[in-house]
Amino acid sequence: LREEGIRVVLANSNPATIMTDEDVADKVYIEPLTVDVLERIIQRERPDGLLPTLGGQTGLNLAVLLAEAGILDKYGVRLLGTSLTAIKKAEDRALFKETLESLGEPAIASAICTTLDEARAFAGTVPPPLIIRPAYTLGGTGGGIAQTWDELDAKVLAGLHASPISQILLERSLLGWKEIEYEVMRDAADTCITICNMENFDPVGVHTGDSIVVAPSQTLSDRDYQMLRSASLRIIRALGIEGGCNIQFALDPHSSQYYVIEVNPRVSRSSALASKATGYPIARVAAKIAIGKTLQEIPNAVTQRTTAAFEPALDYCVVKIPRWPFDKFYRADRTITTQMKATGEVMAIDRSFEAAMMKAVRSLEWDDRDMRWEDPTWQGADGPANIAELVHRPTDQRLWALMASLRRGATAESLAADTGIDPWFLRRFANIEAMERRLATEPMSDQLLYEAKRTGFGDATIGAITNTPEGVVASRRRAAGIVPVSKMVDTCAAEFDAATPYFYTTYEDEDESVPLPGPKAVVVGSGPIRIGQGIEFDYSCVQAAQSLRAAGVRSIMLNNNPETVSTDFDTSDRLYITPLDEEGVMDILLHEGAGHAPAPQAGLAAIATAAIQGAMAAATVVAGELPILSPLAPPVAGRSGGAVDVPPVVLQFGGQTAINLARPLEDAGVPILGTGQDAIDLAEDRRRFERFLREVGIPQPPGAAVRTVEAAEAKADEIGYPVLVRPSYVLGGRAMEVVHTPEDLREYLNRAVLLSDKPVLI
Repeated sequence: LREEGIRVVLANSNPATIMTDEDVADKVYIEPLTVDVLERIIQRERPDGLLPTLGGQTGLNLAVLLAEAGILDKYGVRLLGTSLTAIKKAEDRALFKETLESLGEPAIASAICTTLDEARAFAGTVPPPLIIRPAYTLGGTGGGIAQTWDELDAKVLAGLHASPISQILLERSLLGWKEIEYEVMRDAADTCITICNMENFDPVGVHTGDSIVVAPSQTLSDRDYQMLRSASLRIIRALGIEGGCNIQFALDPHSSQYYVIEVNPRVSRSSALASKATGYPIARVAAKIAIGKTLQEIPNAVTQRTTAAFEPALDYCVVKIPRWPFDKFYRADRTITTQMKATGEVMAIDRSFEAAMMKAVRSLEWDDRDMRWEDPTWQGADGPANIAELVHRPTDQRLWALMASLRRGATAESLAADTGIDPWFLRRFANIEAMERRLATEPMSDQLLYEAKRTGFGDATIGAITNTPEGVVASRRRAAGIVPVSKMVDTCAAEFDAATPYFYTTYEDEDESVPLPGPKAVVVGSGPIRIGQGIEFDYSCVQAAQSLRAAGVRSIMLNNNPETVSTDFDTSDRLYITPLDEEGVMDILLHEGAGHAPAPQAGLAAIATAAIQGAMAAATVVAGELPILSPLAPPVAGRSGGAVDVPPVVLQFGGQTAINLARPLEDAGVPILGTGQDAIDLAEDRRRFERFLREVGIPQPPGAAVRTVEAAEAKADEIGYPVLVRPSYVLGGRAMEVVHTPEDLREYLNRAVLLSDKPVLI
């Protein structure tokens, strides 16, 4: 908006976001987002327009309330972008149903209910299971699935209470159907494009924010894809939306029958994912449409040669996995339904579904688990029943239960019949399981290692399967010339040259990025939003990138969270979407090393060439392990001392995610800017910190850092119960607990803490 010469007044109550920085808008109000407060701001600032559709459900609901209270008319404020009529048509369940019927679009058998009696009457004609969808709520709040008559009353009353207009949509359940989303854009001249279509891995019945999502869709026929695309364009035109919107469909997997589930007449969580998946800046374009510009008049900021009217084309696969809070709330109900429970999400990009899926799992930062993880309860006599229950019932553990079933002989087709998940996805999982077996049984050759990396296996996973340290695997593959190349996210599948440096890594032949010249530093981001690590760390990383740029140092951002400002393509000088683990960060650091280009890759042929073999003679040593080819990467001194010829890294702004990388990066000889590894460890390691406080004469509560259950019990007896248990290297109080008895202490330590090699403070 400011690019267009418009002065912007911004109102928000969240101090952790970059938007409440004083230089983001011309004037920023950090105030409660209520009608009374907004009226006072409008009265004081006298704006010409109000743009509500970029502030999620909060912004949308406030715009409706301000309009209905007559405040916009009173002060002559125009609603920009999507009109009030269009918002109501999409958000009010009754008006939305009327719109669909007028278009001839298939609507699910449903009823608009404002009382429990109306809901019971509908259930008399369409019996449970039924889905409850409250009007004007976010993330499925107040909604759910009523499987029985007993559940119906409670869920209907909860939905009516959650809706600000006490209205719900009660609809026939389509559990087991595919759920497909289209992100669509329209301007005032009625030009419409689809930005991205996305396919939920989980069938209907799981909120899209709680579902694994794949873009573009992988299992639709072209006929079904075009059918839903055409329906999306008809719907956005009929609603009169100006800007972006998200349309969700249910598609029968056995026919081409579809129904429209709902429309979000605003940017949403899915819009952020679609923006980062395609490189098309949906919010930026929607804001310019809101002030009257057409898609043809808005330049494509990525190519700088085309306009925003070009539909993005993808030559890669994107996988999003939600990040749930059950590592903190392990006693909570882990079932996922239409009411969203995830706090954040990760995104991974690669050239195949398998590789993108495994990258996304690495990015979750969830107890270091990979696709091989299995819960201890899955072993023993009750194991098969426990796995079968988690396969059948959607939970945060279903992904791993599916893999466990494949290892025990289940077929993709049998799992598809039990879950409603498309067999195509499950056959890809079977490919991953087959590679696990090959790594466990075949001798490790360069060809097998290359195929495993192409499939998406991380060095740590390969090491775990082959009983080899991760560092040895990394050294072995680099010595063999098996290094990733960088590919560009350019909105146009390389049809036009792109000016924007936005990359992902993959194991292929052609590299599309040249190391940045001149002074540069790498900022390691904060990964997925979870309780204790939210957007405040992304705020810090964005500030770091901007400060580096102001100081004449190019910033390279590494992150995998599609919801954040740091993964906007213009926040830093270069952006990589990557898992924030040692492998993901080191590969990019080595690629960006000054004066070093990656080795030429021509698939397996390159691995066997005499040139590669000859180069081994010029190898240097990584971490005292196997040799590494000098053309592949800068010389690495590793643990034996000395620095690596790579850009320095900034870790202290990325929260626990980034500082947990301090030790392995320093061990590899990577220069760390700002607070170094020793200072980080002094603060994070409970035993060292306890000793430090004692040395400087600062009192602390009685206690001790321990490494065994026996030592913990002895110290707790000495102190007296209740005691507080504090692990090392955790964020937001994760795994901290007040313990009241020796039995609770033993159970807690075995479950949550002593799996780590770091001391625990009692």
